[in-house]
Formats: sequence, structure tokens, C-alpha cells
Amino acid sequence: MSGLPAGVSVLPVAGLPEFAPGDDLAAAVAAAAPWLADGDVVVVTSKVVSKVEGRLVRLEPGADREAARQRAIDAETVRVLARRGPLKIVQTHQGWVVAAAGIDASNVASDTLVLLPEDADASARRLRARLRALAGVDVAVVVSDTFGRTWREGLTDVAVGSAGITALDDHRGALDAHGNRLETTRIAVVDELASAADLVKGKLAGVPVAVVRGLPVRRPADDADEGTRPLVRLPADDLFPYGSRDLVGSRAPANDLVPRPGDREAAAAAFRVASAALPEFPVVLRHGGEGDGAVDVHLPDAVTTTSALNAGALVGAAIVQLHAEGWATRWEPAPGAGGTSLVGRLWLGGPAL
Repeated sequence: MSGLPAGVSVLPVAGLPEFAPGDDLAAAVAAAAPWLADGDVVVVTSKVVSKVEGRLVRLEPGADREAARQRAIDAETVRVLARRGPLKIVQTHQGWVVAAAGIDASNVASDTLVLLPEDADASARRLRARLRALAGVDVAVVVSDTFGRTWREGLTDVAVGSAGITALDDHRGALDAHGNRLETTRIAVVDELASAADLVKGKLAGVPVAVVRGLPVRRPADDADEGTRPLVRLPADDLFPYGSRDLVGSRAPANDLVPRPGDREAAAAAFRVASAALPEFPVVLRHGGEGDGAVDVHLPDAVTTTSALNAGALVGAAIVQLHAEGWATRWEPAPGAGGTSLVGRLWLGGPAL
């Protein structure tokens, strides 16, 4: 139909084989998509990248698959943020915060688990260079994976690796049509591309690669290509470092939280309000002997890993609630608690003005 405006096309790459370690992914894509052109964005699922790179866990015959999966999750985890039953929300070596460390058991043999690529940005760079050599085209590459989303049901694909494209389109400082200056707007372009590509790849169709065509994208110089690193939120910018009821508390002092002077009784009352929301945690709160708003956190039973984690969960949830109400906090683990019941001291400053 003539007269249609120019737009963006999302094209599936059909006819790709089942991949195995050592396979030439770029050669398969080039053969299946001889129509690739300069400026295209090739979006490939992390699973096939992991397969060709050998990022697999093979189970022994008769092995407990769930136990093996939990061991693999632990090996890929640098920090556990939350836990509910067997479900863990963790931070991976790559910096991603994701359920089960991104380890997948779907679309794979029953005796195999698939890990995330070790360095999906490097994988994307290699695939881009190989496609250039084989097909003579200058394309960008996005490696995608399926993530859940905070506070929203449903899954969507996001980028875990990229090359030849600027991951974040930064509009800060620009003026909108009404003359308002944008202060925080940065668009995660590679995430949007990953999600769009999944509309034609799907989870059950066996199409692991798609091509997005017609989108003008910013292309960094090869020596300035940061891949997806700009998408990883740094701790200083993280407003939600703690979870809630199912949180696994950090055991490091919150050095970035500076207490403010305030009324001790009011601060202690605020802490009790926050802790009352979590009665299942066996923690006793008592006033400390030093400073305004110091509250000592004790366990009524012997200090064990479980009771200490539960204490950390309550303290973390209380800190979140206190911050939401404008209180300043600083958590100090008790040094050498040993066999005592003292876990640490929460310093509570006055409400922010």
C-alpha cells in the first residue's frame, strides 16, 4: 500500500539449526539471512550464545535436577537480594539482578542447564565482527535474555550484551516540545530492541534470532563501545538496595547513610512501627545506651546463620520503611558478637526536613 509512513521492521530469522558447543553461530545466521543489510540490528537470544560457547551444566544420570540447579545458581551468584522458598533473586557476576541467576532449563535437553554467557558484550562483539567478515555487512548486535520486572507481572526480553550500538540514549539536558528541560530521561534502547525482537522470536517457536531494520541508532566507535555496562545501576544510585519481608539482609555497614540528630524516643518508636510489620522474625529490639535514637538489635535465641539472616531481613525492611518516612539510619554490625545475642546497633537520626 502506497503512502504508508516509514517505520521499523522486525524480521524473524527462520531455518536455524539446533546449536551445540563450538558451532559457528555467525555462519548459520549469515546463511539463513542473506538479506542482512548495513544498519540492521541482529538480536540473538542468550541461550544460543551460551550453547555455542559451552556455558552448559550437564547432569549426571539420575542426578537431582533441582539440586543441581540450586548449586549452579549459587556458583553464578555474588549477592542474594531476596529469597522465598527455592526462588532466589540474585546479582550475578555480570552485574544483573535476576531470578535464579538467569539459569534456564527450558528449550534444552532434560539433562542440561544453560548459564548466561560469561561476557555477553564480548560475545556480541565477536558475532558482529564475524558477520562483517562473512556477509560484508555492518550490523549492531544485541544479546537478549528473559527477565521478570519489579512490581509487574509477566516477562519481557532485555539486553544482556550488545555491540555496535549505544545502550542508553541520554536525553538529559534536552528541551521537550513545551520547553521543559529533561532531567532524568535515558532510554534503554537495547532493552527496547530486545523486547521488540521477542515478538517475532517467541518462547515456543524455536526462532532464536531476529533482525530489527529501519531504526536509526547511535553507533559508538569500536574503542568506545561500552556494551551493556551502562545499564547496570551502581549502588550509589540504587534507591532499593533492600527488599521487604523476604529480604536477605546485607551484613556490611551502610556507610553511605549518615544519621541526623533527632529525638531518641521518636526514632525508636518509628523503628518499632517498621519492625511490627514483620512479626515472624524472632528479634527483640532494645534501646541502646549511646546517642540519640540508638536501638540495639538482639536475638532471643542462639546466634545461628538462620536467625542472623532473619535479623538482617527485619533490619533491612525497617530501614526501607524509615527511609520512606524521612528518617536517616546507619547500621553497625556488632563486632565479635560470638555467642552473645547482640547482632548490631541501628542508629536513627531525626526526620529529614
